[in-house]
Amino acid sequence: MLESYVTPILMSYVNRYIKNLKPSDLQLSLWGGDVVLSKLELKLDVLEQELKLPFTFLSGHIHELRIHVPWTKLGSEPVVITINTMECILKLKDGIQDDHESCGSNSTNRSTTENTKSSVKPRRIQQAAPTDPDLPPGYVQSLIRRVVNNVNIVINNLILKYVEDDIVLSVNITSAECYTVGELWDRAFMDISATDLVLRKVINFSDCTVCLDKRNASGKIEFYQDPLLYKCSFRTRLHFTYDNLNSKMPSVIKIHTLVESLKLSITDQQLPMFIRIMQLGIALYYGEIGNFKDGETEDPTCHSKDMLGNITGVEDETRIDMQYPAQYKGQELYSQQEDEQPQGWVSWAWSFVPAIVSYDDNEEDFLGNDPTSAMHQQKAQTLKDPIVSIGFYCTKATVTFKLTEMQAESSYYSPQKVKSKEVLCWEQEGTTVEALMMGEPFFDCQIGFVGCRAMCLKGIMGVKDFEENMNRSETEACFFICGENLSMKGLTYLTNSLFDYRSPENNGTRAEFILDAAHHKETYTEIAGMQRFGAFYMDYLYTMENISGKGSANQQDFSSGKSEDMGVVQEKSTKSLVIGPVDFRLDSSAVHRILKMIVCALEHEYEPYSGLKPDIKDENETTLNPEEVASLEEYIPTRHTSITLLKCTCTIFMAEFNLLDHLLPVIMGEKNSSNFMNTTNFQSLRPLPSIQILVDKINLEHSVPMYAEQLVHVVSNLTQPSDNLLHYCYAHCYLKIFGFQAGLTSLDCRGSYCLPVPIIPSFSTALYVKLLKLPTCWTKRSQIAITEGIFELPNLTIQATRAQTLLLQAIYQSWSHIGNVNSLSVNEALMNEVFQTIGVKSKNPLPTLEGSIQNVELKYCSTSLVKCASGTMGSIKICAKAPGDSGKEKLIPLLQGPSDTKDLHSSKWLNESRKPESLLAPDLIAFTVQVPQYMDYCHNSGAVLLCSVQGLAVNIDPVLYTWLIYQPQKRTSRHTQQQPVVAVPLVVPISRRKEDEVSVGSAPLAKQQSYQASEYASSPIKTKTITAQSHRMKIVKNFTSELPIRI
Repeated sequence: MLESYVTPILMSYVNRYIKNLKPSDLQLSLWGGDVVLSKLELKLDVLEQELKLPFTFLSGHIHELRIHVPWTKLGSEPVVITINTMECILKLKDGIQDDHESCGSNSTNRSTTENTKSSVKPRRIQQAAPTDPDLPPGYVQSLIRRVVNNVNIVINNLILKYVEDDIVLSVNITSAECYTVGELWDRAFMDISATDLVLRKVINFSDCTVCLDKRNASGKIEFYQDPLLYKCSFRTRLHFTYDNLNSKMPSVIKIHTLVESLKLSITDQQLPMFIRIMQLGIALYYGEIGNFKDGETEDPTCHSKDMLGNITGVEDETRIDMQYPAQYKGQELYSQQEDEQPQGWVSWAWSFVPAIVSYDDNEEDFLGNDPTSAMHQQKAQTLKDPIVSIGFYCTKATVTFKLTEMQAESSYYSPQKVKSKEVLCWEQEGTTVEALMMGEPFFDCQIGFVGCRAMCLKGIMGVKDFEENMNRSETEACFFICGENLSMKGLTYLTNSLFDYRSPENNGTRAEFILDAAHHKETYTEIAGMQRFGAFYMDYLYTMENISGKGSANQQDFSSGKSEDMGVVQEKSTKSLVIGPVDFRLDSSAVHRILKMIVCALEHEYEPYSGLKPDIKDENETTLNPEEVASLEEYIPTRHTSITLLKCTCTIFMAEFNLLDHLLPVIMGEKNSSNFMNTTNFQSLRPLPSIQILVDKINLEHSVPMYAEQLVHVVSNLTQPSDNLLHYCYAHCYLKIFGFQAGLTSLDCRGSYCLPVPIIPSFSTALYVKLLKLPTCWTKRSQIAITEGIFELPNLTIQATRAQTLLLQAIYQSWSHIGNVNSLSVNEALMNEVFQTIGVKSKNPLPTLEGSIQNVELKYCSTSLVKCASGTMGSIKICAKAPGDSGKEKLIPLLQGPSDTKDLHSSKWLNESRKPESLLAPDLIAFTVQVPQYMDYCHNSGAVLLCSVQGLAVNIDPVLYTWLIYQPQKRTSRHTQQQPVVAVPLVVPISRRKEDEVSVGSAPLAKQQSYQASEYASSPIKTKTITAQSHRMKIVKNFTSELPIRI
């Protein structure tokens, strides 16, 4: 009796995908309890239709298929389906990278596809018809559900290959097994019940190996590369929650995968191919391939050609060039989706869920014969989409980059072999990738990891800087560190996953999900993300809300003018990225390895999957009425991206070796790559000077209209668009830098740094830029700005001695003098002068020059006719810090502006007591420049230059000459006994003041309350006169100058 119900279910799946099967033989074998089928061919056309991907199956076969049915113990033992050696080869469909076919051919293809589907489904219905006209009794129905829910699937030796151009990507899984488990995730025979509406499954993958090789013109692989991934095992947990026993689809689906150790290996020859595969995935995600052409959306026949479909909640956002947005089309998208079969990756994945958790697949076929039933079923599914949670977790991941070289065997006839050498390693701990979706209205993706670091390995380009015999420490090899240690952080990356023992699913409770945008932003903040991970956190949220009521009648499809009354669809997209504390060391070893990877990535001749389309204005513009314009202004969907970098430290070392002349020309496209190998022995330089840059926070915000093409075409056609509509036609970018400071430091032979010497004290700045989208649509409006930019710098101070500038110059020359394998040696006296021993006071301190500018603001604007720039500078100060009497530092002003120099010609200006000017004083420099966009038309439009400069006072002091003539010298005992250089005093002794005043007519300096440079630079002070005193009583006169510019 049970055979008449179970057998058709198993036969329908086997006969659906396998060619040339005799149902009678298969049925007899199933009744015997065991089926063994050998050398089976898969139905490739059916697989392509099921997957709905832009791939073609070149071949697909199964070596052996075994089905075991325990007829006497169906209620306690599972049905086991075993596949031994399954191999499939795929490639991109022909012409997928070229222009898509015409709409007529699409219609032909669609009709062919529909005919194929109609020829497949009746056979399946005929097989199921004898047993399914009447529903089975309740007991039998329950038993069949138990059987289907506990089916075990075992695949031994699964081989998948993908070929494209010269790329051969193969995936080999030694063993994969799917089975049902209990509450503790142990193998068990389970079923859903009224008290426990949960079904759990586990999929174990053993020894997964991924290879990426290059084939020649004849299709053969001459040299096999190292595997990308070698014998990696991971496990997947599936958790299905139902609302009731009669539910055909789970209400909550959780699929989480955990990998303990993931070790990837990429060679220089594999890197371009690996990037090519990544670009393929991105092109598929954004619908750049396998989709219909522009303009085909309006035709439902062409719309069905979409092979990629709508990724739930995301694809509608990203395919801005493929279809009109919901904001502009009202509910027409939904009506189209209701009339057609669902065609998305998520829909494709969901279509397999009933096959795993229910047996109602055949019933859907019967419903499919009735269009009305199918419509009601699709509407019912649309009203209540299941919540799907997909997660990937990796405890530790390692990516190793290798360089390969050909190595011949000893025999002349022996083939060449590829020898690889590790040069770079990336280690990452506590990685999490989570996606939460509920149909189209909600999609969220979170990515994070606890910590990561990058290390140099062995040698690069013949320089053996990290070979084993160099005895260099791991600290020196590590050039990038971000985040925390996993052992200190704990298992926070597994929070609320199926592998977390504290998760609701592992404690018998139902999980709650946040599916509201406002609540989501309040919960998943940047602080919460960094507390969970520590190194990197990204949250991408896309929501689509249907706001019914007001303005619903005004939401129209501009292409057809068709009005919908089902409400306004509001889409939102936000991306937030936070990068934790980063320590980045740029030395010769790290720079050459990074640039070598870039060079290797550029060594390919692959054509892009989709080129940039020219901005062509649509001639068939539609004029909107005032009601439609008002409705459009109420809400315009945008994409907002925020990137935050916290506590960044970047150290740029002096180059120990420099072979950039062999790398930079390749990156710049000036010449082809050459395998240069250096033969000079590497010698590390210690102490090694460096520039250290510290930044407290960097924030970058970017916003762009979600459907730029459609929006610009509409707004540019309006007679007088409002400022609000024009604002959304731009891409806006905000860059804010807080707490930027730089200094000099040195790395000694023990691997420790000396105390940094400040060069640039902490300051903050901001930059704003906006770019007009599709400028070609605005050619008739010359007053519309194409590009605008604003730069603000409240204050900037730079201070350095001459020794520090010489060391900075040496670091720069070590990188700019290309071709030197060994770096220039650093003067020991220069290092001793810059990095003085703590607690030891220098007998001959050097003067320090300090310059500061305040209130700098620059603006730039360009239209189709002119380019304009304007800017202001509030003040500028340059002074010298020189040692004075009793060892105190004195401040000597050298340049100052603005300065009141209207009475400069009279003695009154020198004799009066000068006080700080008002803070409301005009800016030192203000300018405006305007030039035509095309210089050929300069005689017609002309150019404009306006400039205003306030009084500027300059003081020439001997301390400046002392600062300039400094040269480092080795210190000897004789040198230390010499009389130290006498510094110029800031205040002349009283006994000499009167004599100097009579001879020169100079005024004594007013006593300053503080000599701090920051205080001096904060308020404009009139120029002071300085008198110098030497052993020969030379008097150096002051020079003040006024620089008025009148135009």
